[in-house]
Amino acid sequence: MLPSYCTNIHPAENWEETFHVLKTDVLAVRDGLAQDTAFAGQSFPIGLRLSALAAEELLANQGVELQIFIDWLAAENCHVFTINGFPYGAFHGTSVKEKVYQPDWTTPERLHYTKQLFTILAAILPSHMSGSVSTLPASFKAFGADESIIFSQLEECAEFIEDLSFETGLDLHLGLEPEPLGHFENTEETIAFFQRLFAAAKDADVVREFIGVNFDTCHFAIEFDQAGQALSQLQKHDIKISKIHLSSALSFNPNDPAGLEKISQFNEPTYLHQVITRGPEGQLNRYADLPDYLRARQLGQHDVKANEARVHFHIPVYAEPEAPLSSTMQTLKETLSWCKEHPDACQHFEIETYTWGVLPNNLQQGLTQQIISEFRHIIQLMEG
Repeated sequence: MLPSYCTNIHPAENWEETFHVLKTDVLAVRDGLAQDTAFAGQSFPIGLRLSALAAEELLANQGVELQIFIDWLAAENCHVFTINGFPYGAFHGTSVKEKVYQPDWTTPERLHYTKQLFTILAAILPSHMSGSVSTLPASFKAFGADESIIFSQLEECAEFIEDLSFETGLDLHLGLEPEPLGHFENTEETIAFFQRLFAAAKDADVVREFIGVNFDTCHFAIEFDQAGQALSQLQKHDIKISKIHLSSALSFNPNDPAGLEKISQFNEPTYLHQVITRGPEGQLNRYADLPDYLRARQLGQHDVKANEARVHFHIPVYAEPEAPLSSTMQTLKETLSWCKEHPDACQHFEIETYTWGVLPNNLQQGLTQQIISEFRHIIQLMEG
């Protein structure tokens, strides 16, 4: 199945704005790829991002707008197999930072929103495909969230997905997305969280079938987790791999003054750019945001032995950043290699470089061409 490209790159908060993006930006990418061998004659895959407001509007008025959207997808030979349900509200043009985790899975708003996304997905999903929704890793560590509420809400969501799957005959699943400083963030914490979730569930089999992991290659790279080992461990512990986000992060040598100067150019106020450094014996140090790391450097409160730092800043997957910076593309490549060896492990792949609007000028090109370049590079890797 062809990978999708997540539309969270395009500023759009209500349904009118979202539909405009689909009819302009997304179709421009489709048309730019139309003659490529992989896409020629194929229905074009859309990785849809819907805010809570857009989802409400799409389902309002007895689903009139939803039917218009279904008809548009058919007319344009496009389809949606996955929805990004991580960002609930505004995701562009404002300081998002840790607010992207709100409301979290302790709130009824998050559960309601996610149910709406599955209702929409079930209505638009081609009958021969499986469908996924991705969401946050339950909460943010600093929130100190009550896991008992999280577990209860996730089980209710799993039961909702089960009922919807039975009614429609569709294969639907939710993927929780581990992220640096999320409620769970690396392989070890993810497995431990799911073991607690399964143990707390009234029916663990239902939770296990309909809730899994959205594996983001950028996030696991920042944690210094080896992709193949991480994916194998998830499989070993019977945790569904719902979707794989194909993305790349920044890496640099913290002992190189030139690298520090370059990384400072990525210090922008919109998104959280968590930093994790690794020392010669494998010890990790975490910083909530790039400004926190740079401040710790100024105050001498950093790990002076660290020999590599990785930053949660999604960068183009088709090109390495200028030296002395580098990327975590190797993790993405290792992920695709593992998937070739385990072809039944996951069918959902989505490219997710959402930071085009805040990249330094030297990395900026026309957005449509950048997305086309990422598609082509990923297809080449997947077919290679």
